[in-house]
Amino acid sequence: MPGPVQSVERAAAIVRLLASESEPLALGQIASALGLAKPTAHGLLRTLCDVDFVDQDQESGRYRVGRDLLQLGSTPLDINELRSRAINWTDALAARTGESARVAMFRGGEAVIAHHVFRVGSPHQSLETGSTVPLHATALGKVLISFDPGAARSVLDRPMESLTHRTVTDRAALIRQLADIRDAGYATAVEESELGEAGIAAPIRDRGGYVVAAVGIGGSVDKVCDSRGHPKRALADEVVRAARSISREFGHGRTP
Repeated sequence: MPGPVQSVERAAAIVRLLASESEPLALGQIASALGLAKPTAHGLLRTLCDVDFVDQDQESGRYRVGRDLLQLGSTPLDINELRSRAINWTDALAARTGESARVAMFRGGEAVIAHHVFRVGSPHQSLETGSTVPLHATALGKVLISFDPGAARSVLDRPMESLTHRTVTDRAALIRQLADIRDAGYATAVEESELGEAGIAAPIRDRGGYVVAAVGIGGSVDKVCDSRGHPKRALADEVVRAARSISREFGHGRTP
């Protein structure tokens, strides 16, 4: 009977290692942890990336287990389930901030609205569940492309449309911005999709810690931002709290 295939064993070890770590690992760390030569580890990682079992951060070069692998055999989150779990917290977020609040998920290459609560006088009264917002030019969309490799590829692999003079369309600049979003834990967008409008959004995570959606607020720049034109930290804190509450609805942060 043929024995085990060494390359498959090594590839499986890499996947297990990455799955056990909360932060992406560098090539040297992976090679050292598994006792592999760097060229061997690099070749295996390149193949794992090609089949979407591993994702490589474009800026740092570090590796993490691919979300496509983690979702094998799982049922994609239904938009109605997301809305039912998020509705109470999203409504409360709108009430606390006095701004429009929305929940969005990545589907079919777009950021799709699953639930919305309008502020009085909002220019987006016609925005309905199932409508879309730009991934690269809104806070909701930036959360999704910051944490979802598939969403990131759908944006970074093609030209980005300039919607206003503040829209980020340079790939390198957007990648740097996404890294900052992952560090901060929330995203902002000021007049990037529409002049006079600003937004703040944070990730919604499932039981395993993976980002399945985003929740955020949007409103006029003079209300969402401070005198320097930066989104107010107090509002960002409210958004992050709402995101954590919705995440708990999906089992994230709960003790077994």
